[in-house]
Amino acid sequence: MSNRELIALGTGSQVPSRARNHNGYLLRWDSAGFLFDPGEGTQRQLTFAGVPASAVTRICLTHFHGDHCLGVPGVVQRLSLDGVARVHAHYPASGQEYFERLRHASVFHETTELVEQPVTGDGVVAGGEFGELSALRLDHPVEAYGYRLAEPDGRAMVPRLLRRHGVQGRDVGALLRAGSLAVGGRTVTVEDVSVPRRGQKFAFVMDTRLCDNAFALAEDADLLVIEATFLEAEADLARRYGHLTARQAARVAQESGVRTLVLTHFSQRYSNMAEFHDQAAEVFGGELVVAHDLSRIPIPRRPRPE
Repeated sequence: MSNRELIALGTGSQVPSRARNHNGYLLRWDSAGFLFDPGEGTQRQLTFAGVPASAVTRICLTHFHGDHCLGVPGVVQRLSLDGVARVHAHYPASGQEYFERLRHASVFHETTELVEQPVTGDGVVAGGEFGELSALRLDHPVEAYGYRLAEPDGRAMVPRLLRRHGVQGRDVGALLRAGSLAVGGRTVTVEDVSVPRRGQKFAFVMDTRLCDNAFALAEDADLLVIEATFLEAEADLARRYGHLTARQAARVAQESGVRTLVLTHFSQRYSNMAEFHDQAAEVFGGELVVAHDLSRIPIPRRPRPE
């Protein structure tokens, strides 16, 4: 499998702090790069992370609050400066006017083809070698969407079955391409030497109250990135402003069968991040990460068949 990881470029909400930049998350998924919610300073954070602008193939905005989109001008201009040919952009259609202002915020020589694909409702918004990218509406004071990336199910070759059927070397590739192969006077099919492999899934859930679509986005995700703006003591404040607590985010992950949970989008009022881990761990029993700026979190690999 090719490289698949999440790079947390920024993990703060509302305003940047000494410890945390505005939001910004780059999902590297084989040859694709999904840049989610680039807040102010994202271009610089990409430099700190050692990631070229050419790694970005899609920009995905959940909504148009500033901490989720004020980095768009710098990123868009950097794409042209670095000679990136084409990038797709997804964002709530109701904010198209804001996106146009952001992408043309100042004078620059635009050479990158920025293909705008506004999200008009729940459903698949893009497909390709990476799989399917879907968006679902969340519960926030302004129109907001979460995103889900799903790889198609496939099959994984089993070494002992390959040996049993006498398939080796270049014949393995030939069998994969053709679906069947003549070996020693008999026909061997891909099904004879492989087992089903469930495609990997990634979910990105930002500013929202608890809602059905948060759970739907997270369903069976190998990696869930989700906002945890507040601790449980501020649950009323979270509900009022359309956010989640760490405990609520963990509930989404636990009830949805998530493998690795990444908490982020922390209010600047907090300094003891261990409390976020402890409150989430009371609910979620899987791998738990409290993200910090420039964290690199691998997408959990599927077990290899023997």
